Order: sequence, then C-alpha cells, then structure tokens
Amino acid sequence: MDPIIVIGSGLAAYNFGKEFRKLDTATPLLFVTADDGCFYSKPMLSNALDKGKTAAELVICDSDKMQQDLNARIMNFTRVEGIDAASHTISTSQGETISYSKLVLALGAKPITPPLDGDGAELIYTVNHLSDYAEFREAVSGKKHIAIIGPGLIGCEFANDMSCAGYQVSVIGPGATPMNTLLPPEVGAKLQQALSSKGVNWHLGCSCKTINRQADGFELVLDNNKSISADVVLSAIGLRPETTLAQEAGLKIDRGIIVDRFLKTSADDVYALGDCAEVDGLVLPYVMPLMQSARALAKTLSGEATEVTYPAMPVGVKTPACPLAVAPPPIGAEGKWQIESDDDSVKAIYIGKDGSTLGFALCGDAVKEKMALTKLLPHMLS
Repeated sequence: MDPIIVIGSGLAAYNFGKEFRKLDTATPLLFVTADDGCFYSKPMLSNALDKGKTAAELVICDSDKMQQDLNARIMNFTRVEGIDAASHTISTSQGETISYSKLVLALGAKPITPPLDGDGAELIYTVNHLSDYAEFREAVSGKKHIAIIGPGLIGCEFANDMSCAGYQVSVIGPGATPMNTLLPPEVGAKLQQALSSKGVNWHLGCSCKTINRQADGFELVLDNNKSISADVVLSAIGLRPETTLAQEAGLKIDRGIIVDRFLKTSADDVYALGDCAEVDGLVLPYVMPLMQSARALAKTLSGEATEVTYPAMPVGVKTPACPLAVAPPPIGAEGKWQIESDDDSVKAIYIGKDGSTLGFALCGDAVKEKMALTKLLPHMLS
C-alpha cells in the first residue's frame, strides 16, 4: 500500500499525524522534511531567550520518538525536489522517486525579505525555525544592542523577550503604533508605552533602507535620514506562505496554496494545511486554525469527508509587559471601534453597522473579558 506522504515536520504536519493516528492505526505514514524532524512548538521561539532556553531545550520529541509515537517513517534532512501529481509521486534530494496514495503539503511559511541596501543587508537574522533560533541565540550572546525591523506581532514578542533578557532593543517600522495592522491605535499605543517602560526604543513612521557593516556591528540608515547603531539585526516584518513547490507542480496558488473546505488542492489526492494554505480565501498563520485543519483533514483522509470549520479564534500575544488578546474583524467588515480605557487597560470592540460584535482588541486587565467576548463573535468559517 502506498503511504500518505506528508511534506513537512512542523506543527501542522505532526498534529495532522497525531489526529490521523487516532482514527487510523494501519495506513502507512511517511513524513519528508528538510530539517532534523524534531517536534517543538514554533510559537516558543519568540519568548525563549529570557527563559534561557537553548534550541535543544525547546525540543519536545526527537524524530526517533516521533516515528514511534506516530507509527510512521520520517525521512529527515531530505528535500522534496518535485511533485508529479499525475503519477502520484514525489522526487527527493536522496535521488528517490516515491509513490503516494495521498499527499499532504505542510510547507509552512517563509520570512519576507526586506528590500535593503548596504553591505550588511545579507547579515541580518530571521527566526522562523529551530535552527534559526540556535543561530540567533549564538549571535546575540555577549552583545548589547539588538535592532528589530518590524513592529508587528512577532517583532513585539521578540522586543518584550529581549528587553527582559537584558538587551537594549530598538524597533523600526512604518506604522504610527506597534501592530497597527491588528490593533487600533489606542491599544497599540498602550503596548508601545508598556514596552518603552522595559527600555524598548521605537523608531516608528519610518523604514530601514540601508544596513552597513561597522567595526563593532551595524549602522541602520532610516528613510527619515536618521541612523541607529546595533550589534545584531533581526528582521520580523512578516511571513509569506511557502508555495514554490506547489506552483512548480502546477497547483493553483494565490496568496497561499488554494484549497477548498476539505483542504484539497487543485490536484487530485493532494491536500494542504497550516501556514502554506489559503482556505476559502483565508490565510491564517496561527496555531488554532492549524489545529482545526489537522482534525478535519485527519477525518477526511481516514474515510469521513469533513469540511474544516473555523470558530472565532482570538490570538494571544506573548507580550507579558502588556498582555494582549486580539480577534481582528473580518476583512472588509464595515463598522467602527468602540474604545474604553483606563490606566491599566484598553478594551476595544469592533461594532458592525448592525450593532453586532465583529472583533476585539484587549490589553492589560481587559484580557480577562476575552472568553465572554469571543462568544459574541461570528464564526470565521461555519
């Protein structure tokens, strides 16, 4: 029997495997991954420095243990170089051509590369995998000043973590307030204030255009003609679904790999989930949508065709200096933010034209209202 092949070994891949094995203990499973196949929680990468965690200490299970737990074969340090959907085969960097009964793409997302000039532009770091974290942790050891390009969710989580770990942190970005694509200005301002109290310096309303090497680090030249000196530079401007392999195989892509509510791609017996997938027009690079997708796909591939559903899924932001929970309103929603604030918190609720609650952003003490407000939100995919 040809196996179900899963390309990837991140949260999407392994959670699918766990859910599938609850329903089917016999069908062969093969995971093909370019990395070491260890299981770890990717969200932990942005708050591990202050805890003193090494990359090895973030590993939950190594690939041998995952093979045992999932009754699966894991081909690690192996790249998939091509998919032939017509013949139901993949080709690998090991020179093998392997047949599949079903193929699951759990390819994740790749960091967006900022358009930078200068001889230091190629020396900036991104942290998107465990190996990235290991390299970044080594790079900042013994250093003092870290510049973070990108004041979004991940950039703010790293800023909180690194300032608490004793680093001087400067954050650069074009928005007027941090996380401006997710938070209304009042909540962003509260987050900025809280992180400023931890020593974070902000350079907002501008972008980095050039990074030059210096004898003791880097000079970042901003488009407002100001400059910053830093020992290490981290780019956290966002992620883009990894679609190259799917596109080369002739699958339909847009912002991500296009899948239907059954997570099926445009090719027969090929499915996608997680950060690489665009589900009914939605690209949601968060853990909860991934978990919903893993459960639904496991049912489908074990014989019970199941559409994925997304309930309201607020995102918790790991900024202990300013606890945050956000449920952005649907794209294109018409309404306005209603803001309540005091010294310790801000409660922002997005009210639609019909008076319904369509989203929220909570910080500080207001986070305790997350569960009650979540019950008022519409499903994202019902």
